[in-house]
Amino acid sequence: MPLPIDTRKKPTGIKVHVSTGAGVDITWADGHSSHYDFVYLRDNCPCALCDDDRKKKAALAGSEGAGPATAVLPMFKPKAKAKSAAPIGNYAIQIDFTDGHSTGIYSYDYLRTICPCDSCKLEFRSTTQ
Repeated sequence: MPLPIDTRKKPTGIKVHVSTGAGVDITWADGHSSHYDFVYLRDNCPCALCDDDRKKKAALAGSEGAGPATAVLPMFKPKAKAKSAAPIGNYAIQIDFTDGHSTGIYSYDYLRTICPCDSCKLEFRSTTQ
C-alpha cells in the first residue's frame, strides 16, 4: 500500500527563472514559499552519482586522523547556472546545468525537504543530517 502524500509537499505554484539565473520559486499547498538558487540545487543534486559523492566526502570528513587533508586550497569552481529546466510529470523538475550535469530529478517531496529556510530545516530534516 503506498504511503499517503504529505500535502505540505505539494506545490501550488512553480516558477523556474532560467533566463535570469534567479533560481526556482515554489509556493506550497500549506502557504509556505521556498526559494532555491541554482548553486544550492546543484550542490544538493539528488542523483545517485552526486549522492554517492556526498556520502564519500562525509565519510572522509568524519574519519579523524585518517591522513593528510585531501586539498589545502579549493579549486576554482564556476558558479552553477541552469541552461534549461523541464517538468517531469507532475512530481518533479529536471535541470540541465552549465557544467554538463543533467541527471538529477528534483521531486517536489525532495525540494520541500531541502528547503533552505530554518522552519523547514526543523520540520522536514532529521537532526542527524
